[in-house]
Amino acid sequence: MPDRLAIAVDGPCASGKGTVARGVARELGYQYVDTGAMYRAVAQVARQRGVAWDDEAALGPLAAGLRFAFTWDGDLLRVVVDGVDLTEAIRTDEIGRGASDVSKLPAVRGALLDLQRGLGLAGGVVMDGRDIGTVVLPDAGLKIYLDADVDERAQRRYAEMVRRGIDTTLPETREALVARDRQDMERAHAPLRQADDAVRVDTTGMDIPAAIDAVLGLARARGA
Repeated sequence: MPDRLAIAVDGPCASGKGTVARGVARELGYQYVDTGAMYRAVAQVARQRGVAWDDEAALGPLAAGLRFAFTWDGDLLRVVVDGVDLTEAIRTDEIGRGASDVSKLPAVRGALLDLQRGLGLAGGVVMDGRDIGTVVLPDAGLKIYLDADVDERAQRRYAEMVRRGIDTTLPETREALVARDRQDMERAHAPLRQADDAVRVDTTGMDIPAAIDAVLGLARARGA
């Protein structure tokens, strides 16, 4: 068993899982792995190469051939794929929908699964996504399921889009978020759900430091 904890953080869009997972990892001195960014990168590279997001025969080898690097730039986690910085390119709503499409495909999930498990089994890692506690790291020492009221999650995502200069409305953002939730929860392979032994943390009305502190408290109670 690893000397340090593996922490799995799952949850729907805009629940705060990425921000919280990054904050917890930095406070503990753990590695942070953004699995959602990996699926977004597959969608982005596929689009660049003219590969359809439902072409499983082509996407499996494409995903298997990608090489990922996560590096901190101040408080920003940069995502570099095959030597190209995709940090900004993968954060659009379009690529988010593409990530949801490609993540439904067993060939893509299988291509990334071994890499993700290898990063987690060493311990000293915080990994967030939608199937970390249920599929990727089923033996994680701590599993967290972050959630929040759908209207608050939509407001968070809308504010993020506005900050980035993306032309959208709050109703459009909410509709896209609800559709993404439905697709993730209803997919046949590794759907989004709370692991039986996960601790649910509701971040509704909670600011980022409070959410990070809540998860840190649970982690330290487990020996982190």
